[in-house]
Amino acid sequence: MTSTDLLPRDYVDTVCAGAKAAARELAALDDEQRSRALRAAASRLRDGVDEILAANRNDVAAGKASAMSAAILDRLTLTPARIEAMAAGIETVAALPDPLAETIASWKTPRGLEISQVRIPLGVVAVIYEARPNVTADVAALCLKAADACILKGGKEAIQSNAAIADLLGAAFRAEGIPDTALQLVRRTDRETTAELLKRDDAIDVIVPRGGPSLVRAIAEGSRIPVIKHYEGVCNVYVDAAADLGMAAEIAYNAKVQRPGVCNAMENLVVHRDVAKPFLTTLAPRLRTAGVEIRADEAARIILPEAVPATESDWSTEYLDLILAVKIVDSLDEAIAFINRYGSGHSDSIVTANDAAAERFLARVDSAVVYHNASTRFTDGFEFGFGAEVGISTNRIHARGPMGLRELTTYKYVVRGVGQVR
Repeated sequence: MTSTDLLPRDYVDTVCAGAKAAARELAALDDEQRSRALRAAASRLRDGVDEILAANRNDVAAGKASAMSAAILDRLTLTPARIEAMAAGIETVAALPDPLAETIASWKTPRGLEISQVRIPLGVVAVIYEARPNVTADVAALCLKAADACILKGGKEAIQSNAAIADLLGAAFRAEGIPDTALQLVRRTDRETTAELLKRDDAIDVIVPRGGPSLVRAIAEGSRIPVIKHYEGVCNVYVDAAADLGMAAEIAYNAKVQRPGVCNAMENLVVHRDVAKPFLTTLAPRLRTAGVEIRADEAARIILPEAVPATESDWSTEYLDLILAVKIVDSLDEAIAFINRYGSGHSDSIVTANDAAAERFLARVDSAVVYHNASTRFTDGFEFGFGAEVGISTNRIHARGPMGLRELTTYKYVVRGVGQVR
């Protein structure tokens, strides 16, 4: 009997039982064995590049036939360079210090108890994602390094790509003595299977949804399991009155144009009125040459009369496309208020030579990642030195920003005594 012959509940029962058993075994393995398996997995990806690309071509062809958007197609498409980046990311994760070797804090109580707070695996992590085959490799690597079992449910858009990657990783893991069910890819794309997964708080410790707002909202509303949300990236760049305008132009151009279909791309450009005219008249032609549609408020349209009038909804829209909303403000505090109102709490940047203004922005903008004089495109697990990421959390509890190894652990207290009673 194949997985597709089982009822969704029976299929999920099997997956969860395997993950829970694997989590117990993983917790007993040492870091060298887990890291060795990761290095082997990176080699398998490199050796299997033709196999992965063939599977990915089928997914991309189906996506084009279904009129998939350019942004989603970009995320779905794999190239030899992107596969190499996946393999390199796995090797980076393997080389990181063992996250479970850390004693977070330790102290001795007046009664003589020695208390230590030590890192332990989360247990079983389920990630539900859309057309992002790189997530399969990233999550599998991070979970193994953190000694977590993982259940991966990608979207139907990338089912062949995900299967090819998971098969190669799984073979490498098994060859190095990792439990078979430490990495499980759900090879069913029906919603009933997802609904059954969300009920399994007896076996799954955390759910991480990666995708559009509708997916994240549906998972959060339907789950009995704690959800670490990765909502949309309505990212802002604020060009202050004291900005180096040449630097600001490079940062804004990079944040919008370099890869517009990702969550850390800029969606709103906020500009202080004192520098709006020289800055926008210089930057706008570059943006138009790159194919960017500018939607501007009334003040910005005086400078850029060819821009489309911005609507209220534009300020809170994640375009994932070559569309940019431009807002002119009269002060730093107005910029901060605008970003806190319309941004999604993902990544926001100030460009300024005024250190006091920068510190005020960094302290008062309520986002997972805030920047001074840098592009928002750096919000990424690999760029942060994590090797990869499970997602970019906009939560305020447990994890925020790029989720790496530490965010895939929890802790327990180890207490040593000499016979004390209370």
